[in-house]
Amino acid sequence: MTKTKKNKIINDPIYGFITLERGIIFDLIEHPYFQRLRRITQLGLSYLVYPGAYHTRFHHALGCMFLMKKAIQQIRNKGHEITEKEAEALKIAILLHDIGHGPFSHALENSIVNNISHEHLSSLFMNKLNEEFNGKLDLAIKIFNNKHPKKFLHQLVSSQLDMDRLDYLKRDSFFTGVTEGNIGTERIINMLDVVKDKLVIEEKGIYSIEKFLIARRLMYWQVYLHKTVLSAENTLIKILKRAKDLIQKGEPLSSSKSLGLFLKKNYNLNDFTKNQELLEVFSNLDDHDIYSCIKDWQCHSDIILSYLCRSILNRKPLKIKIQNTIFSEQIVEKIKQETKNKLKINEEEVQYMVFTEKVSNNAYQYSKDRLNILMKNGDIKDISDASDQFNIEALNKTVNKYFLCYPNVPNK
Repeated sequence: MTKTKKNKIINDPIYGFITLERGIIFDLIEHPYFQRLRRITQLGLSYLVYPGAYHTRFHHALGCMFLMKKAIQQIRNKGHEITEKEAEALKIAILLHDIGHGPFSHALENSIVNNISHEHLSSLFMNKLNEEFNGKLDLAIKIFNNKHPKKFLHQLVSSQLDMDRLDYLKRDSFFTGVTEGNIGTERIINMLDVVKDKLVIEEKGIYSIEKFLIARRLMYWQVYLHKTVLSAENTLIKILKRAKDLIQKGEPLSSSKSLGLFLKKNYNLNDFTKNQELLEVFSNLDDHDIYSCIKDWQCHSDIILSYLCRSILNRKPLKIKIQNTIFSEQIVEKIKQETKNKLKINEEEVQYMVFTEKVSNNAYQYSKDRLNILMKNGDIKDISDASDQFNIEALNKTVNKYFLCYPNVPNK
């Protein structure tokens, strides 16, 4: 008589005990592609501002799956059918939704590979895993790509109120200590319903949604777009760009074998589609590859590379100014000239040290998909119409800010 293996249980600091079901779910979690997420920080370099923000994509993915189980249960309780196969596919889709993230998550999204989003890479990983698991991910991939006839299933995975957003706001709030991001995930999930194949929130959950939108806006300015985080992560981008430029000009640079391949050549999505080995190499990359290089490169003879690497390792980020309008060319040029004179660098090199970019934040993308409130009389209203706190102009407004980074080099 063969013994049935028990389900695994892990203790999550946010939700308590999470059960990992034996079968395809557990096998996917055990797979090296998924285990790699243990070595990728959820918030990039945010720990330089919030020392507790060392949590990983692995934590986040499991948390999303936990919330998905809760959502499935609630929707079934409201009388809507989600079959066992669909439930399993939903859990797989949300579990793997971030599997395509590279080192430091969003910070290096377009630095290691060119113009390939983590969603594209997640899709490639899911297809590869589907081959390994003999088609067991077919339904999950359909839901992930919004090809399933029940459209509300995809909304649970990707929408303006999906399990991804519910987990990352609560989790990032917990690990950073920024209490403004702490949302009532349980209350929101309990208020979920489905009307005409669309997710809705019951009217009595409207205040939880209002708090969710405010929390998201505040978390962006206080954490994700914090000025020191912006400086550090853009410095990291410049480090990778400088390393690529040096290597592609024939300068020898130490790196891991996997990272070295992506530094030597600029690969795009078409390259990944044609050559499946690239995905395998990418699956070996994590934060440690980058850190190992930065530690070596801080002593490199190239003044730009070594300066930028030391600024990350010693938490001496580039100075940063933020304002609501574009920085004038005269100001940028003046700072570039001063930097060139102080560091004795040329026009090409100063581009790595002095640069300006734009960041944007909006709480609610009205044109993308709606947050629908199910009123007590059966009407469906958009949150901007149902709320007495918000209007569509305020909710949908994109706030742009501009930042200027430059080195803090004292006069000699």
